[in-house]
Amino acid sequence: MAILDYTNNELDLMARLMRAEALGEGDLGMLMVGNVIVNRALANCLTFKDINTIQQVVYQNPGGFAGINSSLFNHAATTLEKELALRCLNGQYYYPATNALWFYSPTKGSNCISLWYNQQLSGKYKNHCFYKPYPGVCKELY
Repeated sequence: MAILDYTNNELDLMARLMRAEALGEGDLGMLMVGNVIVNRALANCLTFKDINTIQQVVYQNPGGFAGINSSLFNHAATTLEKELALRCLNGQYYYPATNALWFYSPTKGSNCISLWYNQQLSGKYKNHCFYKPYPGVCKELY
């Protein structure tokens, strides 16, 4: 059972965004991006107050995802990509994205910084650094 309501269109949007943001990171990298998408919809804190649908998360402005500007985002999601999105929507979480609301990819050869927009580093997977709010700030994530 899903931990978040969604439409078929939102499932496609989420899967396309996961691909656009993390295709080079493989299935696990895309799953972690999916975790961030779900977390943003669940969190009612910081810049995510009143952002509670997948569509609102995908198109949030400012503060949204750069992937919506990628050509990878403009094509329908594959069956596999939708299956990955469903895993996240059904509550499967993957460390270090478990409580993460943000991620970025540092320049090649650089390490993750310990704080990004005053949020703590959760960990790194391949080329993505994941950041989570401090405990108590976003109670929906802990």
